[in-house]
Amino acid sequence: MAFLFFLAEAVFISLSGVMAPGPITAVAVGKGSEKPAAGVWIAIGHGIIEIPLMVAVYFGVGHLFRADSVKTVIGILGGLFVVWMGIGMLRGIRQEAVQPGLKSHSPFVAGILFSIGNPYFLIWWVTVGAALILRAVEYGIWGFIAFAAGHWLCDLAWDSFLSVLSFKGGQFFGKGFQRAIFALSGVMLLFFGGQLVWNSVAGFFVY
Repeated sequence: MAFLFFLAEAVFISLSGVMAPGPITAVAVGKGSEKPAAGVWIAIGHGIIEIPLMVAVYFGVGHLFRADSVKTVIGILGGLFVVWMGIGMLRGIRQEAVQPGLKSHSPFVAGILFSIGNPYFLIWWVTVGAALILRAVEYGIWGFIAFAAGHWLCDLAWDSFLSVLSFKGGQFFGKGFQRAIFALSGVMLLFFGGQLVWNSVAGFFVY
C-alpha cells in the first residue's frame, strides 16, 4: 500500500513537470498539426534521452550537474539551441507549403533534440527527479523501474494528447489554423529559449 501511494504521488509530481509549458510542449503541438501520432514518437525520442539520465541519477552521477558553472553553460547553450529551433519554425510559416520547423527531422528526432537542448529538463532530474528516485529505490530495483515507467507514460499521454488535439484542429480549420499553431509554437520556443539564456547569464553574475 505504501508503494502504491508513493507511485501515485510520483505520477502526480511527474505530470506537473510534464504538463508545464516548454520546448517539448511547443514541438508536440507543431508536429502534431501534421501527424496525430507525432506525440508518440516525440515521447519515444524523449525517452531515449530521459531513461539513461534516470539510470545515471540512480547510480549517483547526477551531482555533476549541480555545479553552478555547469548549470550556467548548459542553460546558455540550451537556450540558444531552443531559440534557433524557434526561428526555424517561424521561417517555415513563410513557405508555400507550411512546414513546422525542424522540417528535415522526424518527431522522433525532434524529441531527442529538444530533450538534449532543454537545460530545465536536466535540472529537474538532478533535483526533483533525484529526490523521487531516492524514494523509489527504497522499494528496490522494481520500485525504480515502476517509477521510471510511470514517469515516461506521463510524457507519452501528454504529448499524444497535444498532438491529436493539434491535428484535429488543423483538419477542422485548415491551413490558417496550422499556420497559427506554427506561429504560436515558434514564439513559445523563442520565449523559452530567451528566458533560459537570460536566467543563466543573470545567475552567472549572482554566483
